[in-house]
Amino acid sequence: MRPCRVIFVATTSWASSASVRASMQANRSRDTKPELALRRAVHARGLRYLVSARPLPGIRRTADLLFTRARVAVFMDGCFWHGCPQHHTVATTNSEYWAEKVRRNQERDAETDRFLAAEGWTVIRVWEHEDPEEAAERVASAVRRDRP
Repeated sequence: MRPCRVIFVATTSWASSASVRASMQANRSRDTKPELALRRAVHARGLRYLVSARPLPGIRRTADLLFTRARVAVFMDGCFWHGCPQHHTVATTNSEYWAEKVRRNQERDAETDRFLAAEGWTVIRVWEHEDPEEAAERVASAVRRDRP
């Protein structure tokens, strides 16, 4: 007997064209240049961390840097994806979709912050445009303050 093959056909697409879809799919979810710069700066301060790890096992949220003993979770937020008040640009194509996407991301970020705070975690959010040395100093201060 031949195995059954299921084919899914998308009825609507978030991408306005095949080239936009390819470009968006090429966006990295981790190891971006700003994230790598922050990791190097934090590492240079003698701190060790987990990369792309879940602080809470029951919640599908991943911190970019995680300090388990100190209970500090660091998130590197992209200006476009998370609606940076200084640098967010409004999409010209498919603008309603992208505005809703950013709004949902912001809601999820706030919810994540609440979940982690309720469990005793310190949450640090770093915008991708921030100076990595300054952000690393904030992270180091929090980790050293919150170590048991």
